[in-house]
Amino acid sequence: MSPEAQNRGTKWLNRAGVRPTRQRVALAALLVGDGQNRHVTAESLFAAAADAGERVSLATVYNTLRAFCEVGLMQEITVDGSKSYFDTNTHDHPHFFWEDDGRLSDAPADQLTISNLPEAPEGTEIASVEVVIRLRKI
Repeated sequence: MSPEAQNRGTKWLNRAGVRPTRQRVALAALLVGDGQNRHVTAESLFAAAADAGERVSLATVYNTLRAFCEVGLMQEITVDGSKSYFDTNTHDHPHFFWEDDGRLSDAPADQLTISNLPEAPEGTEIASVEVVIRLRKI
């Protein structure tokens, strides 16, 4: 991993007040080291870390991704109630889920209009709305 990627990852962690341990910096560098947003699963990030020569367990990857979500560095998107994807773009935006290859990508937010939501039950408020548009090849 390049020093620039590690530096960018460290800055990303510092902005959220996350202690930059070696493993966190390595994972952060893989996630944001090139300045691009990523959609990853714990398994795909684990594989990328192994490919980069980083020694980190799958459990550590899961725990780190959840910790990054808790401090607002990432958001978790669940597909089918069981498969979790983690997105470095934390702004509200829709996603495409590519069924044929199990991939998640951003959908153009400027093309989505939600004109009406049901009222939240008494004593509650709508915290967020997730839009996942499933795609398959024809």
